[in-house]
Amino acid sequence: MIKAVISGTGLYTPPATIDNDELVEAFNQYVELFNAENADGIASGDVTPLQPSSSSFIEKASGIKRRHVINKDGILDPKRMKPYIPDRSNEEPSVQCEMAVTACREALEQAGKSAQDVDAVIVACSNLQRAYPAVSIEVQEALGIDGFAYDMNVACSSATFGLQAAVNSVENGTARSVLVVSPEICSGHLNFRDRDSHFIFGDACTAILVEREEDTREGQGFEILGTSLKTKFSNNIRNNFGFLNRADDSGVGKPDKLFVQQGRKVFKEVSPLVAETIQNQLQSLSLAPDDLRRMWLHQANLNMNQLIARKVLGRDATEEEAPVILDEYANTSSAGSIIAFHKNKDDFVSGDLGVICSFGAGYSIGSVVVRRR
Repeated sequence: MIKAVISGTGLYTPPATIDNDELVEAFNQYVELFNAENADGIASGDVTPLQPSSSSFIEKASGIKRRHVINKDGILDPKRMKPYIPDRSNEEPSVQCEMAVTACREALEQAGKSAQDVDAVIVACSNLQRAYPAVSIEVQEALGIDGFAYDMNVACSSATFGLQAAVNSVENGTARSVLVVSPEICSGHLNFRDRDSHFIFGDACTAILVEREEDTREGQGFEILGTSLKTKFSNNIRNNFGFLNRADDSGVGKPDKLFVQQGRKVFKEVSPLVAETIQNQLQSLSLAPDDLRRMWLHQANLNMNQLIARKVLGRDATEEEAPVILDEYANTSSAGSIIAFHKNKDDFVSGDLGVICSFGAGYSIGSVVVRRR
């Protein structure tokens, strides 16, 4: 039987950062401008005044302290409040391709492999730069990989769903090795004028190399013991941006063409689903929660992660058991759990067990149990 192994991981982190104080200052300037421009409507009761934000509110609500972004100036301009990311010519590499190539090269270096050893590329992320050609095929070309590639989107669970697709390809012989890449430019779909969500997202890109065990060095990487996927339809996290938008002029530029969510409902509904998915998967593998050394959870909300870990373990998790990168990176959608894994796996010794778990819009949940070789 062919076994699949994670032999390397990579990470691209944009150099620009925005801390909460900077973000709040720009947001509150926008609030002042809006309220001043709409003073008459506010006085008559026809317009609801906007309320300022605060760094303490953001950290208490989410655990986020700062975020990395592709572009800082455009986001912090109170008259713009969106990143500047200029179009590129068709002859230039796309932004997502550049991010992906950097992350992939680190994953390959970590695994001791080259692009010639790779058979497939899966770009799995929430926000694709274009409809076609597939970004994955562009990444494949940029790396010089002879094989196949495709894009996939399962929102914040894209990377874990991509991992299962990679495992399937390796185990059924379609490919000997697969790169799963998640170039997330979340700042591009975030409404920086919305007090309840303007602080949520950051940008980053992760890469994971999945190979046949026989093609790796003895003791290298993490054996994938099993994957578990679950979806359940919900409107509580939604983005209606798409190619049909131009077919109805009345919807162009409306808030639902950016990220929208019912945060309290998501917290209440998703947390037990995630804990149950992890518990059921462990049971199917004849494992107990106490067998886990670490849970690399999706990085969306600190309170949510603490609740999920508590439900799985039956007690509060230590920071070592459920590491947090959310304070530095914010929510990077599908990249979040992989960033946590990338940065918090080197202390594992042979036999140590962990679970990579992501969850988000869909609802979608992806859980991957791994064991250090």
